[in-house]
Amino acid sequence: MIARASLLLLAAPLIAVLVGFLAPYRARRLVAITSIAATALSALGAGVSLWLVGTHPFVLSDDPKIELDTAFGTSVMIADFGDFAVTLIGRIDLVSAVLALMVTLVALAVQIYSVGYLREDQRYVPYAAQVSLFTLAMLTVVVAGDLLTLVIGWEAMGICSYLLIGHDKNVAEAPKAAVKAFLVTRVGDIGFLLGIIILAVGAGSFDITTVLSAVRDGAFSATTLTCVGLLLLAGIAGKSAQFPLHTWLPDAMAGPTPISALIHAATMVAAGVYALARLRPVFLASETVLLTIAIIGAITVVLGALAALAADDIKRVLAFSTMSQLGYMVAVMSLSSDTASAAALFHLLSHAGFKALLFLCAGALIHAVGSNLASEMGGLRKTMPLTFGATTLGLAALAGVPPFAGFWSKEAIVQAAEHAPGAAGAIVTAATWLAIPITAAYVMRLWLRVFFGKYRGRARPHDPPPSMLGPIIALTLPTVGAGLLVLWPLVIDRSTFSARVNAFDDITGLHGYDATYPLFTLMPSAENPSLSPHITTATISTILVLIGAALAWWAWRADRAADPAQRLGALRPVFAQAFYLDELQDALVTRPVQRLARAARFGDERIVDGAVRAVGGGTVTLGQRLAQRHIGLERYLTLTATGAVLLAVIAVVVWEVTR
Repeated sequence: MIARASLLLLAAPLIAVLVGFLAPYRARRLVAITSIAATALSALGAGVSLWLVGTHPFVLSDDPKIELDTAFGTSVMIADFGDFAVTLIGRIDLVSAVLALMVTLVALAVQIYSVGYLREDQRYVPYAAQVSLFTLAMLTVVVAGDLLTLVIGWEAMGICSYLLIGHDKNVAEAPKAAVKAFLVTRVGDIGFLLGIIILAVGAGSFDITTVLSAVRDGAFSATTLTCVGLLLLAGIAGKSAQFPLHTWLPDAMAGPTPISALIHAATMVAAGVYALARLRPVFLASETVLLTIAIIGAITVVLGALAALAADDIKRVLAFSTMSQLGYMVAVMSLSSDTASAAALFHLLSHAGFKALLFLCAGALIHAVGSNLASEMGGLRKTMPLTFGATTLGLAALAGVPPFAGFWSKEAIVQAAEHAPGAAGAIVTAATWLAIPITAAYVMRLWLRVFFGKYRGRARPHDPPPSMLGPIIALTLPTVGAGLLVLWPLVIDRSTFSARVNAFDDITGLHGYDATYPLFTLMPSAENPSLSPHITTATISTILVLIGAALAWWAWRADRAADPAQRLGALRPVFAQAFYLDELQDALVTRPVQRLARAARFGDERIVDGAVRAVGGGTVTLGQRLAQRHIGLERYLTLTATGAVLLAVIAVVVWEVTR
């Protein structure tokens, strides 16, 4: 049954991809129906897989790997090199099942929303097919049981992001943003691929279970694991937009807004965090790597929050917000406790819900106002009441206001950081506490600038049509109710589940594997006290949220027509330009590479090709000049030969006559 559900999970979007790419542009209705139905079926497959994996009462054996592979996995060998077999493995476990459900539900909301949002788009058909391919690629990463399958899905997402970000040919920034996203993530992917090759060669297999077992059993030296961890981290930083490979994400807002929702909530950026969790034993093997993860994540948390505090484009505000929230997830992964991994994955799930909601609401606002800029909005709570309500819920979750989803998952991260010893724990804790009031401030600023005061635009705003409004309303449910997942496990029997967890432990190499499954572990209990929202910490966190929001409200109230970010003074342009890191990247990387490319082209065309052309031209010229110098010799030889022939003829004639 699980095999059938997992087959449905991947086969349905694959069919939508084939139909979309083969159908003509005029077959809009067919492709829309196929894409939505296929994504719904994939979501059904994910839901069934989650239910079966979570409740299947299999009998434990002496070799739990056999039991797991029989019940939850499948594999196909594609090459055998003696001691090294290349096998594509698909595996459904608790974590992959719940993430697959998240991916498919967000993708379904995006597919339905896109029908109305791109109603006038003549290229909707390839767009829908590319969205299905994007979904399929992410699902491939989620269910990958081997590193090769993981890489296939990982790279396919890079191609899909390039195609979808550059979808709108009428937006001048779109092609450049697509190329930038592709190139920046490729820089990280080079390291990611090298790390995977080293792991596979060292373990003698691409199988993730085998690789993690080799890491745990000491098959790799400490130096090798440090190098591998840093290489893998480069790819994760690129995919999840972590400093310093974050610069592609804000520019990717040039793509259609539904694609922004898909990238920021369920695909590209989520893939990096998931890979970090899936290969976590590799990173845990090196304190240097863990400290690097903590530093990168902490910088990204604060950097993204400060940039969002001054940006005027509402999509860029949300993009910087995504950077910051991903920084939370990455930073907490630097902590060695299993509760840290659980907290990161729980925040990944809750963030997917409210961030998808916020981007779809942003699309409704842009669709109605005709502008991305908050400075051209204002007072929209009266003309767009439903969008106002949904956006308010999403922003409350983003700010960490109780009892919305973001509060519970953020508190889980705070608790995990506070209980972690060492420098990594101190860095993550400091970044988390610093970012909480800043996040509340930019959330309040965006809320006030868009929905309150006087309307500053020209169009007549209105709530979106049902095809766009339906997904928005649906996404409010996890935004409001995801926090109940923290309390739901209190009413289930954990004894049966705990027995199964022990079987997974040896297979995955993750001690306390159930800690990576938020539904069963993020709850107030004696087993996981560090993840339970502590009354003192939660109170301080809520006070910081109120302080940040109050400061933004105070700055706005002084002049409701002005941007509260003006209070930042000289820091405003610095924050708005994200500390000019794009310009720094351009000066230190882009321009030198361009100059080097121009020099290489000059050397190739003028020196290498020039030398070849010079040799050929010189030879021709020399031949021509020699021909000119010897033109008299040619006539002399001709006359000599002619004279010799005549003399020979005369000699023959005389001989015959005188004989």
